[in-house]
Parts: sequence; structure tokens; C-alpha cells
Amino acid sequence: MELAMRTLIAAVLVMVTASGCSSPGVKPWERDLLAQKKMQLDPYPLDTFVDEHIYFSRENSSGGQGVGGGGCGCN
Repeated sequence: MELAMRTLIAAVLVMVTASGCSSPGVKPWERDLLAQKKMQLDPYPLDTFVDEHIYFSRENSSGGQGVGGGGCGCN
């Protein structure tokens, strides 16, 4: 009995998970808005690369962009 109940619960969970979202997603006429530069996660990748290079060169470390201070430890 317990095995049948576990199998039933597992089958229901698989069906619910496999059904996913029923909406078709992004409509064709909405794709032009999502393709705009301001909608990207990083709209200016070259500027970000240069900024990260400057921070890396000054701080001698990776990351930390947006943190105050100039390498002396005084924020």
C-alpha cells in the first residue's frame, strides 16, 4: 500500500513538473523591445571591460567594482 502511494505521489509530481508553463512565451512583436540595448543585462560591455581593467590594475584584484576607495584601504 505504501509503495503504491509513493508511486502515485511521484507520478503526480512528475506530471505537474513536466507540464511547465502553458504560455507560449515572448510574442514576435515583443521581441524588438527585448532586443534593445537598454534591455540587456550589460548594455555597454566594452565600457564594463575597461572599467574592470582599471579597477584590476589599480587594486591588483578582480571584482569590487562600485566600491569606494582608491586602494589605500580608506573607504
